[in-house]
Formats: sequence, C-alpha cells, structure tokens
Amino acid sequence: MIAKPEAKSPKPARGLPERRVLQGRFGRLEPLDEGKHGSSLWRAVEGADPMWHYLPYGPWRDDASFRAWLKERQALADPLYYAVVDNKNDRALGCVTLMRIDQPNGCIETGHIFYSPALQKTPLATEAVFLEAKHVFDDLGYRRFEWKCDNANEPSRRAAKRFGFAFEGVFRQHLIVKGRNRDTAWFSIIDSEWPARKIAFERFLAPENFDAEGRQKESLSSLNDA
Repeated sequence: MIAKPEAKSPKPARGLPERRVLQGRFGRLEPLDEGKHGSSLWRAVEGADPMWHYLPYGPWRDDASFRAWLKERQALADPLYYAVVDNKNDRALGCVTLMRIDQPNGCIETGHIFYSPALQKTPLATEAVFLEAKHVFDDLGYRRFEWKCDNANEPSRRAAKRFGFAFEGVFRQHLIVKGRNRDTAWFSIIDSEWPARKIAFERFLAPENFDAEGRQKESLSSLNDA
C-alpha cells in the first residue's frame, strides 16, 4: 500500500489592519475620527504649508475644508488612517496610514504620512512607525512592510533608512503629483529582518535611552547598524 502524503497544516490566515488603538509609551495611534481629532490636527498643521509639498493634497484654506477632507479619509479602509496622539496632552499631531493592503501575499505599505512641526523629530514620530510595524508583523503576520516616497524627498528617504527600511530602487516617472513627474523610491522591511529591527526600535524608545532633558543617548540609526 502506498502511504498517502502527510497533509500539511495551512498557515493561519493573515488579518486585515484593525480599527483599534495601538498604544505606545510616548503616544498612541487611534483610528482617525474627524470629530475627535479634527480640531487638534488643524491647530497642529495650520500654516505649515511646506509639509504638503510632496503629498497629493493640501494645504487647506481653513479649518472647515481640512476637516471635511478628514471626514472623507476616516471612512476609508485602504488607506486606513490613524491619528498620532501625544500621551502627554492627548492632542493629535499627525497621521499615518496602512495602505495597499495585499492580504494574500502578506504585503502592506505605510503611507500618507503627515507630521506637524510639533511632531517632527520627536520620539513619538519614531514610535508611530514602530507601532505600525509591530501591528503588521506581530499581530497580522505579514511578510513585507513597504515605505515609498518621492525620490526628491530627501527627509523621507533619510527617515526610511533610519527606521531600518532597506532601499530597493527607484521607479522612474511612476506618478504625476500636483502636475509634476514623480520618481518613486522604494524601501522595505521583510519578516526575517523584523526581529532585529524590533529590538533596535525597543532599545531606542526605552526610558534609559533618554537623559533628564529628553535627549537621546543612542540613535536609532546606530542601533540598526549594530
């Protein structure tokens, strides 16, 4: 009698990003809610017009038009918007999304990121990306986490590398954004790299990595290099 091949257990199904709070030490990601976050987000971004240069929308004329746009975005499932909320004052200071959700292939992207001046270059700005990545890899079981940006956006390229995303190349004339050709730089973290990246994030965000004035002792870039 020929033995039947042993049936392999199917891999658990990958989930979809959840509309729930992702809690961190410096802040948290909350599913975007215009009624809850609109006022503080507008105060945070009002007048900061240069921050919208590389994004396909903005800046807005006034609070009403900005909040109407937020209301449209909060209803979307892909991209799924989260408000970045500071734990110290419960103020929303920016947004991140999970987008281009490819559940069968285990691939997902972070994008539509806008950080107000009050959020830029803070530990919370780093923690927001960490909370997304942790949800993607640890909670949902995805294989690949992507970061894409305008190749001319040097701050975004530096941020991707600092967060531990590997540069993969440039798609030339990939998009038209606000009437301009956009070459898109691609970066990724894959599941085999995530354990080391996670340790680097955790060490960077740990209380002992900051002095009494809140200044970092060891950079995230150096921890990723190590």
